[in-house]
Amino acid sequence: MEKGTAGENPTRINKYACACAIVASMISIIFGYDTGVMSGAMIFVKKEFKISDAKTEVLAGILNLCALVGSLSAGRTSDYIGRRYTIVIASVIFLGGSVIMGYGPSYAVLLVGRCVAGVGVGFALMIAPVYSAEISSPSTRGFLTSLPEVGISIGILLGYLSNYIFSGLPLRLGWRIMLGIAAIPSLFLAIGILKMPESPRWLIMKGRLGEAKEIMYKVSNDPEEAEFRLREIKKAIGIDENCDDDIVKIPDSVKSQGEGVWKELLLKPTKSLRWILIAGIGIHFFEHATGIEAVILYSHKIFDKAGVHDHKHQILATVGVGLTKLTFILLSTLLIDRVGRRKLLLTSLSGMVVTLTGLGIFLTLAEHSGGKLIWALVLSIITTYGVVMFFNIGLGPVTWVYTAEIFPLKFRGLGVGIGVAVNRLMNATVSMSFLSISAAITTGGAFFMFAGISVIALIFFYFFLPETKGKSLEEMEAVFTRGTCSKDASKEVEIGKY
Repeated sequence: MEKGTAGENPTRINKYACACAIVASMISIIFGYDTGVMSGAMIFVKKEFKISDAKTEVLAGILNLCALVGSLSAGRTSDYIGRRYTIVIASVIFLGGSVIMGYGPSYAVLLVGRCVAGVGVGFALMIAPVYSAEISSPSTRGFLTSLPEVGISIGILLGYLSNYIFSGLPLRLGWRIMLGIAAIPSLFLAIGILKMPESPRWLIMKGRLGEAKEIMYKVSNDPEEAEFRLREIKKAIGIDENCDDDIVKIPDSVKSQGEGVWKELLLKPTKSLRWILIAGIGIHFFEHATGIEAVILYSHKIFDKAGVHDHKHQILATVGVGLTKLTFILLSTLLIDRVGRRKLLLTSLSGMVVTLTGLGIFLTLAEHSGGKLIWALVLSIITTYGVVMFFNIGLGPVTWVYTAEIFPLKFRGLGVGIGVAVNRLMNATVSMSFLSISAAITTGGAFFMFAGISVIALIFFYFFLPETKGKSLEEMEAVFTRGTCSKDASKEVEIGKY
């Protein structure tokens, strides 16, 4: 049987590993729902509580500010209690936030519920891709680690559909059902996740080699692949490759030990680790600095500026945004292990530069005409969908795959947590400032600004992000060595052939 780049069978996806990744991705569906449903719910919340645009921005962005706390806490939490129980914590937090938002007797209580849900978001965004990456083979890691982003897209679409379905209910009831109904899947997920196995890499980090071996055999296609993956992890951690004890002692130098890991990652990193940190933070920064949250969260506002003034029609048009997002993220999951992360990123950003510029032009023309230029209205909607399309073919899913796989095991929880914190900070910045920026420089002007940021992102990705397709997690530090990006960025290094 022919083996792939890390000793694994590249011809098929392990069904057990795939099932685990799908279950882990359910937490992302709940997060996506919370994001998508707020887009339409804000229309009715604003009407009932008679809040200003400034308070609307706070309502939209508070979830992501609170996610900063969740993401930074989740990294250390997952290192201490494991990846699986961290997903349980995220589900319970979502449950509490959804119940509070569904109750929502006042704007202040609604903000509290949104903030609680935000902490759950931070946990979910950090843990789902890390868990999926750690159970995956190198040849299928891109696909399985993309599933949480697919879950977010499904959730956003369900949120938009919920807006449309419940918008006909009485004002005081409709938006509360939209926000509160997410408590039901959160409860089932918190219970169901306990049936999943723990990450074998985390178990080895804790010295529980016997348990890790048992799980590794389940998530690998054959014993030969499982043994190869185990040897790679042992070698990276510093365990004798021939050791077969159920419980082993882990060298103190490679343990995830709180303050020491912080210092080693942030204050005294090696050259390769510094590059990994820059790449991980940079890709998370640009994912939202390029403006996708403005499109997802304020799509009804964009369509209003273009000339679609009926609330029902605005919500229906946002359903199209959700369908576009889901369609192209599904396409991306099929391409990411074949085409590679780098090519998808560069294609994605190039397309976003064009479509964001086009959206800026057509919205400016539509606004100046007072909605009378039907062709400008149509092209504004088309370019809105175009921005969503190009984002989800590359930048959206690759961000999470890339950061989940590039950090060494010792730093993975903390490194991904920092990346997610930056991600949420930028998300909050965009969602809490978009209406104010639009008022200052027009909505079209805001998208010209995002187009300019996308150009900077394209340059950053070209020079700082090497290809990681087909490489084992234990090989990543070697990938981020000076010269790798320019010489071998798009070449698959074959190792471990039998």
